[in-house]
Order: sequence, then C-alpha cells, then structure tokens
Amino acid sequence: MKKKLVSLVMAAAMAASVVALPAFAGETEAAVDPSQDSGEIYMFIASPEYADAINTLIDDYKKVAPNVTINYETTQNDYPTLLKAKINSGDVPDIFSSTSGKEIDTYLEYSLDLSDQPLMNTIDPGVASAMASAKEGGGMYGIAIKGNYFGMIYNEDVLKDAGVDKVPETTEELKAACDKIKSAGYTPFTTGFMEWWVYKHVAQHFVDAAAKAAGISAADLVASIQKGEKSLKDYPIACDNFFDFIDYVVKNGDDKPLETDLAGEEQAFASGKVAFMLGQGAWVEADLKKINPDLKIGFAGYPVDDKAEDAQVISGSDQALRINKDSKNLQAVLNFINWWYTSDEGQAWFTDVAGVVPPVKSDKASDFVIIEQGKKLAEEKGSGELAIVDSTDSFHQVFGEAMQSYIAGTTSKEDTIKTIDEQCAAIDGPNAQ
Repeated sequence: MKKKLVSLVMAAAMAASVVALPAFAGETEAAVDPSQDSGEIYMFIASPEYADAINTLIDDYKKVAPNVTINYETTQNDYPTLLKAKINSGDVPDIFSSTSGKEIDTYLEYSLDLSDQPLMNTIDPGVASAMASAKEGGGMYGIAIKGNYFGMIYNEDVLKDAGVDKVPETTEELKAACDKIKSAGYTPFTTGFMEWWVYKHVAQHFVDAAAKAAGISAADLVASIQKGEKSLKDYPIACDNFFDFIDYVVKNGDDKPLETDLAGEEQAFASGKVAFMLGQGAWVEADLKKINPDLKIGFAGYPVDDKAEDAQVISGSDQALRINKDSKNLQAVLNFINWWYTSDEGQAWFTDVAGVVPPVKSDKASDFVIIEQGKKLAEEKGSGELAIVDSTDSFHQVFGEAMQSYIAGTTSKEDTIKTIDEQCAAIDGPNAQ
C-alpha cells in the first residue's frame, strides 16, 4: 500500500524571550510555565490528514517553549504495525496514538493515567469517557485531536443538476438517485478503498442498524462475534446489506477503487463530477475547499436498509493520543498537552486551524459545513453508536485488507465472512494475546 510519511523536527531556539502562560482552567496555584522546559518530545501518531495543522500547533508552541524540540512523525496505512515494532524495540514514543474504547487497554501498560492533569477541567466528558480503561475500571489514558462526525459527504450541485430533490435515506432511494446521477453524466461514488481504514468508517453504520434490528447495542453485537458466539452472517444488515452496498459502489464508483487513496478520493470529489464521497468526515473539508473553493458540500447518514430513520450520522471521539508513562521528558510532555487543552491558543487550534469537532467544552460555532450539518442531524435524528471503538485497529486493518481481497475478486463473500469472524475472535476475542 502507498504510504504517506511526514516528518518534522522543530529545532530549539537558543535565544527567545520568556512567554508567560495564563493559568490553566480551574487551577488556583501559579500556572506551570513551559517556557522553562527543554529537551525533546517524540510524537508518532496516525492521521496524516492533520499534518499541516499539527505543524502549525508545534510552531505556536515553539513561541511558548522555545527550548523544547518536538519531533513529529505521522503515517496511516501501516501505523499499528510500525507502532508495535517501536514498542517491541523499546522505542516507545512520548506521544503515540491508538483507537479509543477497546484499544485503550491494548497499550495500557505504556500509557499514563491523565486523571489528575489540569486538562481534565476542559476536556469534554464524552471524550474523557472514551479514554477510560475497562480493565482498570476508569482512569483517562488518552486525549483526542478531535471529536468526529461520520457519514456520507455529497455534492449539492451534482444532486441538484441530476434532479435528485431529496438526499437518499434508504437503499432504494439511493439506487434511484444514482440512476439519475449517472443519466446526468456524473459518477455516483468515490470510495478511497485503497485505504484499509475507510472500510471501518462505512461498516459501523451497518453494524448500528443491525444491532438496532436485533434489539442489542452495537458493542454487544461486536462482542458476540469476538467471543465466537455469533457469526457476521447472523446479522443480515451488517453482512448482506453491507456487502451489497460495497458491490454497488464499486460498480458505480472509481474506475480503479483499489488504487484510489485518500488524496485520490479528495481529487475525484473536488472535481465536481462525483455525487457521494465515502468513508470520510470533517477532516477532509479543508483539503476539498483548497482544491475547489466553490464546492458545495452536504453531509448525511448512510442509507443502510429500507428504514429512513436508520440513516444516521455517527458522532464520537475515535482516536486517543497516549502519553508514555516512562517518558524521559515526562513533565515537558505534560506541559505541552495541558497547554494544548487549556490555553486560549491551544483550544482555538481545534476549530480555527484543524477544523474539527472540539474535544474540549466549547460553544464556538465551526466554519466547517460537515461539523455544523453533523451536529444538526444528530439533534434531529439522533446519532448512531461509535462502533469502531469496540474493536482494535489491528482487527480493522485485517478487516479492511479482507474487503480489499473481496473487491479484487480473489476471495469469495463466504470466505471473506469466515476471515472476518475468525480474525475478530483471534485479535479481539477473550483469548487474544
């Protein structure tokens, strides 16, 4: 798979004025002053789509702590494998990332409990709860770059020009809309199926609807497969409807879906010739608008069955940034993340630079259409469960690769389902190592 690797080394400034920080929210004592910190911080995280924004964050922090060097590295496709290799070699980054939820316990022994940090006064309670350990029964073992809204991005002008008056909410409405879209000379979908993580973002919508149909939570549905008690086949919406959807978008999407990565998907959608963009969220909006400032973006839930009410967006915080509890420069790391989460400059970064759903308590409106429409849809129709946090990224990578083999035609649907069942139990089941 194509890798995207960005590295940045912020050199320490030798002569800089001391910058005083405002007190952290809720503190009565004098604020910790990072301007006196020195040394290096190694940050290795996923999500290269935020590379430019994080570089800006590091630039801003350099003004606060001029003698701190932040070495920043990011990658996407092979992140779980590379992270585990670093940990196994004893090179645990000072700041690293994982999925929140179930994966919190995967790296628990390397992660610092942040429950006593000043940032607890500003972090959104929903974000904090996603960072708790099931094994320890609490704690907070991560922070988040963002909250998220997950759904299907669409081009308002394409739908209008094709005579699609209503954003489809059922599978039949979707097919009818796509017939009009094709007749008008547009491509219905761009998928980004070269990326393994795109599949999990799509699949969780079908898992939510399947769980609702079964009268259980998404977490219980996933757990039943992890324990080997159920098969994916026992949940038709998560199985048949999902595979049918994949078949349909492959047939009506990119010419070479397995060669279309995130950048290719953004280029295709921003061209103004594609109706729907799959597997993405607010994190792509800035890139899309850079490519095509006139692009009119809309956001909606996925049509997953014949019930319009099941076409819901999903909200939540799916990624955790972990702090290495044995960091050689731990106090400098803590000062950095507390500045990020509690200072005016750090908090403004979430909306003004990264353009994400703030993981801190905030009433500030966003300039991003996807965030504002996601918030509105969640209020009107409710929000689906963030099912991706019920499995680890190690499983999600295997799941995505299994779906790629299915799309390539090298594996049948039955064999792909068998692989998903087996790997779900082997990687995240009760006997997983």
